[in-house]
Amino acid sequence: MGLTERGRRAWIATAMAAVIGGGGVAIGAAAFGSSATGPAPAAAATSAPPPASVPALASYADVVREVLPSVVLIRTPNGLGSGVVLDGKGNIVTNAHVAADAAEFEVQVAGQAEPRPAKLVGTYRPDDLAVIRADDPAALTPARFGDSSKARAGDVVLAVGNPLGLSGSVTEGIISATGRAVTEPGAAGSPGVTLPDSIQTSAPINPGNSGGALVNTSGEFIGIPTLAAASPQSGAQAQGIGFAIPANLARDIAKQLIASGHVTNSHRAAIGAQVATVAGADGAPAGVGIVAVTPGGPADRAGIRSGDVIRSFGRTPTPDMESLTEALAGARPGQTVMLTIARDDQTLRIGVRLGELPGG
Repeated sequence: MGLTERGRRAWIATAMAAVIGGGGVAIGAAAFGSSATGPAPAAAATSAPPPASVPALASYADVVREVLPSVVLIRTPNGLGSGVVLDGKGNIVTNAHVAADAAEFEVQVAGQAEPRPAKLVGTYRPDDLAVIRADDPAALTPARFGDSSKARAGDVVLAVGNPLGLSGSVTEGIISATGRAVTEPGAAGSPGVTLPDSIQTSAPINPGNSGGALVNTSGEFIGIPTLAAASPQSGAQAQGIGFAIPANLARDIAKQLIASGHVTNSHRAAIGAQVATVAGADGAPAGVGIVAVTPGGPADRAGIRSGDVIRSFGRTPTPDMESLTEALAGARPGQTVMLTIARDDQTLRIGVRLGELPGG
């Protein structure tokens, strides 16, 4: 989201996440790892090398110098965010919630005084991704992307972007987990989305860095920071719990947007039905109601009807739309899943061969 959009929230498992764009504390052009806790003893002529468990002073200055020219500040009429340069033609990938409904943008590289205009290429809201194109691609350095499928919990990563408008800021952390499904509920005028296979990181993420870069210590871009966790009770941001869209997915969707202005292959599963959360007698969510089925779609072919209520997706209970969306995010087109359906006074088990979420 832009810096001014502080109200958006997302549920991650039992924790709520706020769409706040990533980033962190500005530290100029370098971030530093931990150092040894005390001075090293003087080495004797026959002394052995220090134990491997004693950390050495680490500097990521060279990595930061390499990646900063590929990360831009994006300004829109509604706020600001970050973006990553894709190619020499001026194409820049960012978050759909950064682009929002804007058609024209200003982009600026850290260290360059003058912003340059850019225009929207395309947006794919289901994955919270968008591509804009700078009118003048000169001095925009394409990012060097890595294989995000190789990211592992424990890898050191840097989040690079423009939190609070502080251009070229860097924070350090590790990959906390991979394969997280993160649901972002809808806001006014914007439907909610679920981001599959997200990378969880401890690198601090703050407003204004959405659409920026998550990079490894080799200088490879492996993710697009998008969400930060917040307390479901107070709404306060939870430090050290952030999420990024994997670079492999971001590049694939971006290339489709550049090629045709829309997504032709979403790689995401769908049941082919319009749904809504159904409330029980006590007012609590009690399942996902089928509002309408797509003629000839997966639900229609399986015999699911309007008025049916989905109670579970495989072994996953589905008390509301968010839980069903998260379950679909973890599935694949062509996979067959058993749905538990409530129909009138009956409980049915129906197998559905999943289709593909349409592009657009």
